[in-house]
Amino acid sequence: MSKLLLRSSSFIRAAKRFVRRQPYIADELKVVLELLSKDQFHPKLKTHKLKGELQDSWACSVGYNCELFLRSLNINLKKLFF
Repeated sequence: MSKLLLRSSSFIRAAKRFVRRQPYIADELKVVLELLSKDQFHPKLKTHKLKGELQDSWACSVGYNCELFLRSLNINLKKLFF
C-alpha cells in the first residue's frame, strides 16, 4: 500500500537548494522518496528512530552526507473528506 508523502514548503525549498549545489544527488533523492511512499522501513533507507527533541520523528539516509527527517501522521482520509 502506497502512502501519501506530504512535503512542506521548507522541505521543497531546501531540496531544490541541495540539488542545485549537488546535482548528482537528485536521482537518489527521487528513489528515496519513492521508496518512502511504498515502505518507509526498506533496508536501503536505513530508517531509524530519533532521540531527544526529535523523539517523535524518524530519519532515513539519502546519501553519504544527507539524511531526511520524517514524521508519521495517522490520518483517516475517509473521515477527513467524507
